[in-house]
Amino acid sequence: MSVVGFDFGNQSCVVAVARQGGIVAVPNDESKLKTPSLVSFGDKQRFIGTAATASCLMNPKNTISQIKRLIGCKFSDPELQRDLESLPFSVTEGPDGYPLIHVQYLGENKMFTPTQALGMLFSNLKSIAEKNLNAEVVDCCIGIPVYFTDIQRRAVIDAATIAGLHPLSLIHETDAIALAYGYWETDLGENEVMNVAFVDAGHASLQVCIAAFKKGQLKILAHSFDRSLGGRDFDQALYQHFAAKFKVEYKFDVYQNEATCQRLRDCCERVKKILGANPEVVSVYIKIEEFEQISTSIPERVKKPLEKALADAGLTIQNIHSVEVVNERFPFPISLTWKTPDGDTQNRAGGENLQTSIVFPKGSPIPSMKILTFYMSETFTLDVQYADVSELQAPAEISRYTIGPFQSTNGQKAKLEVTVHLNLHGIVSVESATLLEEEEVDVPFIKESDNEPAKMETNELPADPDPPSAVDVNMQDSKTGAPAAVNGMPELGDEPIQMETKVDAMRKKVNKKTVPVSEVVFGALAAPDVQKAVEEELEMALQDRVMKETNDMKNAVKSYAYDMRIKVRQRSSDLVLRQLITSLQEVEEWLSGDGKDETKDVYVAKLEELKKQGDPIEESYKEHTERAARYDQMFSLAYYINSYREAAISTHPIYDHIDAAEKQKVYSLPYALTVHYIT
Repeated sequence: MSVVGFDFGNQSCVVAVARQGGIVAVPNDESKLKTPSLVSFGDKQRFIGTAATASCLMNPKNTISQIKRLIGCKFSDPELQRDLESLPFSVTEGPDGYPLIHVQYLGENKMFTPTQALGMLFSNLKSIAEKNLNAEVVDCCIGIPVYFTDIQRRAVIDAATIAGLHPLSLIHETDAIALAYGYWETDLGENEVMNVAFVDAGHASLQVCIAAFKKGQLKILAHSFDRSLGGRDFDQALYQHFAAKFKVEYKFDVYQNEATCQRLRDCCERVKKILGANPEVVSVYIKIEEFEQISTSIPERVKKPLEKALADAGLTIQNIHSVEVVNERFPFPISLTWKTPDGDTQNRAGGENLQTSIVFPKGSPIPSMKILTFYMSETFTLDVQYADVSELQAPAEISRYTIGPFQSTNGQKAKLEVTVHLNLHGIVSVESATLLEEEEVDVPFIKESDNEPAKMETNELPADPDPPSAVDVNMQDSKTGAPAAVNGMPELGDEPIQMETKVDAMRKKVNKKTVPVSEVVFGALAAPDVQKAVEEELEMALQDRVMKETNDMKNAVKSYAYDMRIKVRQRSSDLVLRQLITSLQEVEEWLSGDGKDETKDVYVAKLEELKKQGDPIEESYKEHTERAARYDQMFSLAYYINSYREAAISTHPIYDHIDAAEKQKVYSLPYALTVHYIT
């Protein structure tokens, strides 16, 4: 089974599979490699991807676009608020502080989260991959921006779950670019390091990655980004320029109509592409110098991420050559915060009850795992958060974990080991908590000696399941406290000593108990909500499938009526044909009127009714044409038979080599037998 990868962008998506020693991009239904990131809602069904392109202009208020900018962002995020100013559909704040999208679907007002919208888009990409592979697709790899926060990564995972996908990995887009570069680059040295900077200028964001390459090795040195700098900034500069120009010259305000705004934005995007390829083509509307003037500030913003990436990598421009990747690196530091009980001095520093520790520093490899030891007397909480949010412009809080309840022994604080995991997706979670209890166990044994070296006989305890490194063993003489014999041999003189000694050795055994861990992820969909979204997606997908089958059947009726009318129009003098033509015309009028919006069963019945009239006529015509062809074959065969009979009685020298008896057989056989003999 080929591995399927999804690269979902703010404007378009690409589906690719790994096969035949390389990566192959998969075309969609329109044979295009790029699928628009659009989800449109109609009165009867949804339109996703390429099918939603027309709806973007005709039905902008019910067409969701730029999903990548919405997912996992707080509604109060300043960047999101700026994006909402240019979006034609309605977005409001939900109860959890995250955006809700309002559309008209099936004649009702519906609300969807950006995660649900992304799940719909993933469903479309999944169907594209399945049609190409002729197999079910479940496992996949999804590319995400390096600046995606923990909640955004979780939202992508939830969206994939809604679409029936199982992401094996969320890979940073710039790391995937570097990895592809290193895969195809053949000039990498064995010892010499090559440093390459990758700049990913997308529709709405800019990402920079610097990687160091050696043959067979790749290391990411630095990441940098600008979440709100991309190709759309140039589109926006052109859009504002032409909107102001239209208002001054034509007294027309494009901002008053959403459809007009969307058309102007599309035109500005095409103008931008043409200006980049051939500046002279659109000189009537805007010159390249004027375009550069109105977008002067944009190139200046590109320098900051580039300079920051160089500074983080500790390189200069002269050190940059080229790139490749082996490990992904997490771009943000992750810290844990917990509160110690009053009077607890073992976990506390400086007399403060609230403690914070950076567990995964910036640049930590993905995946990573840390085991932390706590000494606690009661249930406590761990807050997972970003140590620095200056680059993120997002809330610091990620999740909260409650560890407990548990009981401490002998009135002492319990020792707990907490496992914190930064997984392949770049998501941080507390995987488990273990209570460690030390217990001293008496192990009696007898040493005997009779002119022989002392031997140790031990009654073994059951095997300890814990690894040896987790067990602290300290054996001492029970009476004197002196160290026990080494390997069962006491320190003796040169002469053997006869002795029988009973010794009680003390052994420390570590018991491990699992402690309950409960998780609360701030802003993430709860498991019941994800399951509900999965069920809603299945219902909407079923509705889409029903409408597709209905439209296919409607087109089948229309196609049959049109094709049959073309076939019989030249024989309209026949009464039966005239009746069929009348029925076909009535069906075409019905399809344009009352039958424009019927159910699948109605179209099936209408097609069967037409076929009852048309199929016998078509079958009769087919037999007529086939009969004429058989007549032609028979006349040709008769011609050849007569030719052979004439040759059999001919006295021409060219037939002298044929025996007269054979000639007589050909000539004297009856007609039917002659045909059989010749064929």
